[in-house]
Amino acid sequence: MVVKRPKYLNLLRIKLPLPGVVSFFHRVSGALLFAAVPLFLAVLNQTLVSKASFETVRQGFAHPLVKLLLVWLLWSFLHHFFAGLRFLAMDLELGLDLDKTRRNSRLVLIFSLGLTGAIGGWLW
Repeated sequence: MVVKRPKYLNLLRIKLPLPGVVSFFHRVSGALLFAAVPLFLAVLNQTLVSKASFETVRQGFAHPLVKLLLVWLLWSFLHHFFAGLRFLAMDLELGLDLDKTRRNSRLVLIFSLGLTGAIGGWLW
C-alpha cells in the first residue's frame, strides 16, 4: 500500500505568473490600506484639534520617512484601484484569454508604478 505524503513546497522558489503576482499585490495593497485607516483618522483628528497641532502634523509630513510611507500608501491605493478594475472586468468576462490577462496585468503594474512615480515625485 502506497501512502501519499504531502509534498514539500518551498514558497520562496515557486514562480508565480504575472497575473498571480498582480493578484498577490492586490491583496497586500488592500491589507495596507485597511491598516492605514486608523492612522489617517488619527492624523485627521490631530489636524482638527488646534492650529498648533495642525502645524505639528504639517512639520511631521516634511520628514523623509513619512514621505516614503505616504508614497508607499499611494502605490497601495493606485495598485489596488487598477487591479480592482481589472478584476471587475474579469467578473464581466472581459479579457479572460491568457494573452489578454497577461497584458492587463502588465498594464496594472505600469499604470500603478508610473502614476506613483509621477505623483510621488511631485509630492516629494
